[in-house]
Amino acid sequence: MQRRLLLTATPALLAAPSLVRAQDRVLSLYSSRHYDTDRELYDGFTRDSGVRVRLIEANADQLLERIRSEGANSPADVLITVDLGRLGRAQELGVLAPVQSDVLNSRIPASLRDPEGHWFGFSTRARVVMYDRARGLPEGLARYEDLAKPEFRGMVSVRSSSNIYNIGWTASMIAANGAEATEAWARGLAANLSRPPQGGDTDQIRAVAAGQGRLAISNTYYLGNLSRSQRAEDRAIVERMAVLFPNQGDRGTHVNVAGAGVVRTAPNPEAAKAFLEYLSGPAAQSIFADGNNEYPVVADVQPNAFLRSLGDFKRDTLNVARAASLSPEALRVMQRAGWR
Repeated sequence: MQRRLLLTATPALLAAPSLVRAQDRVLSLYSSRHYDTDRELYDGFTRDSGVRVRLIEANADQLLERIRSEGANSPADVLITVDLGRLGRAQELGVLAPVQSDVLNSRIPASLRDPEGHWFGFSTRARVVMYDRARGLPEGLARYEDLAKPEFRGMVSVRSSSNIYNIGWTASMIAANGAEATEAWARGLAANLSRPPQGGDTDQIRAVAAGQGRLAISNTYYLGNLSRSQRAEDRAIVERMAVLFPNQGDRGTHVNVAGAGVVRTAPNPEAAKAFLEYLSGPAAQSIFADGNNEYPVVADVQPNAFLRSLGDFKRDTLNVARAASLSPEALRVMQRAGWR
């Protein structure tokens, strides 16, 4: 069910990077990010700019359908979502307008934004292999490709192929190795599952900690969120788990992106652009890093202490727009391979 939240603050003199007209005092933000910590982002923008944020929350598909059904009368100024597949889908549907911004182009790496400016990534999550320290990392595992080796039969715990993170991950495999090789890999991975795909990333971590399989495929921030749990047993799981960043000897580890774009019919495009530029600033980037254990995308902001404890790693620099374009093929490849 959709939730509406109106965040307000006392209007202040405009300090955001782009000029916002005095009459444009409300920004309508359609968000599929359901993190309470994001409220600090919106309050910060209001303090800096005097522009209130009207927040509409739903899942990404619902928001896209709502914008399309509202048409030219949509109040949406900005769409923010948590995966490259949905950003690519929004662009494909013509929902987003290109934005020209020297601020964004200078601060957001080229691999984490649409080349034409339809959307920009503002935080990332690494898709890694987690394992129980006590049992150790199985010998011969260093790359994503290795997960399909027959010696890892019955070891892998992963979500379903329909999960957007797995779609983006497999799309990156297609970009690196081609569709035919990726389908063979997906078939081998499916044969190595410790159980039928079920649950979210946290469930994969819990399964491995409980001895059901040895290798959990998960985004890094799920382990970080467990480290903040009020439950002692969750924190104990974190102490037991170790992280492998795959493909450090070649292209690097796949990262997924949370990003945003200006809606094509935005009533307040200047405020929308200012909001995107604000999200690339040090204060907002620190909130992304601290609030939800995500990696900031700008060079002058460090990850939080938990993510730093995992160590630095080489990231795959495949442009996420390219991965997004391969997402439909990635899903077909996984389903043909028997990854359900």
